[in-house]
Amino acid sequence: MKFSELNLKPEIQKALTNMGYEDLTPIQEQTISPILSGKDLLARAETGSGKTAACGIPLVQMIDPSINAIQALILVPTRELALQYVEEIDHIAKLTGIAPFAVFGGFSMEIQKAKLRDRVHILVATPGRLIDFLYNTKTIDLSSVHTLVVDEADEMLKMGFIEDIDFILSCLIHEHQTLFFAATMPREIERLIHVYLKEPVRIELNKKQVAPQSLVHHFKYTERSDRLNTLIQYLKKEKISQAIIFCNSRHHGEKLARELEKEFKSIGYLHGGLEQSRRTSIFERFRQNEITFMVATDIAGRGLDFSHVSHVINYDYPFGLESYTHRTGRTGRMGRSGIAMTFVTNQELGVLKSLLKTNRIDPVWHGKIPSLDLNPGAISKHHGKRNGKNRFQKGPQPVVRSRIFSNRRNDSDSSLVTNL
Repeated sequence: MKFSELNLKPEIQKALTNMGYEDLTPIQEQTISPILSGKDLLARAETGSGKTAACGIPLVQMIDPSINAIQALILVPTRELALQYVEEIDHIAKLTGIAPFAVFGGFSMEIQKAKLRDRVHILVATPGRLIDFLYNTKTIDLSSVHTLVVDEADEMLKMGFIEDIDFILSCLIHEHQTLFFAATMPREIERLIHVYLKEPVRIELNKKQVAPQSLVHHFKYTERSDRLNTLIQYLKKEKISQAIIFCNSRHHGEKLARELEKEFKSIGYLHGGLEQSRRTSIFERFRQNEITFMVATDIAGRGLDFSHVSHVINYDYPFGLESYTHRTGRTGRMGRSGIAMTFVTNQELGVLKSLLKTNRIDPVWHGKIPSLDLNPGAISKHHGKRNGKNRFQKGPQPVVRSRIFSNRRNDSDSSLVTNL
């Protein structure tokens, strides 16, 4: 379905055309109509599926710009995602006179108050900062909100925001529409849905497809002591427009960034300990393609859309299946092609087997293929038999696509999805 087929205001249609939006993604095709009809909604979809626009387009359509009041409220877990929402909505609403704005911690409340007193139709907020405003000031009036959006609801549960979300939802005592977007649905999220959503339309696009099909999963088995050199050689030989390189800790990320600065000119480092102004600066420089390689902790692994990212590299193996999914989801978004490269050492071989099986990944191996007791035939075919205690054949090895699970049945059991 094309955006031109939607019955949108001419100003919105023109803006979407200017943005290069032509065909709706599956999540957009299934959510925009029920949102416009005023129904409550529960949507589960893979990361990078176009949820921001799926939410932003109908919100802009429903806003009355002649009413100077907050008419839509969007709750998000991080400052970066708040900024991304505002930017997307600002583009969609560019010709309508509708004003979006974001409030989040780490930034002056006085400046945010001044804007809120001026003109805001769509407010994007992190839970903590919104509650600060509700408790300590009279600047925010939610009585005109007709649509409430909770995005990345499962991530907010993980970050400890569930009580804040519960409080904010309970503050909206007037009739309104409620929309929930999430990748997984833990039990506590289901409780909120049961309490606050009325006969919601349920859309679940990620039950049968765990890994985005436009994303190719590459793996490199390496010794931990040789991992830095392996990464440097990979960055030098691979054709990369932009890459996010994930580490598991600030200390490790800082050390890696220093090492990469010796070899490359355009290096950035993003982590949660930076001051907000610094984080925003790095975030924007990367989005403007002024930084080629950005070392990051998991702060960059959820919800953010960097359109130029061709590669995501797990320098440190991610903690858990969900972390892997959201890190690698920073590329291959909305049908664009992308490569996820993960470095694997002996310590990760056990959990790698579970990752490949649960996320239904068709792996592309660079060099040696470690024995995971997954597909001995693949090792025998491409690398010869194991020889005594020596786990791998010596000599140069090709890049090999190992179709480990090609014969497994198409199991749509939703229990797999909860492990994303």
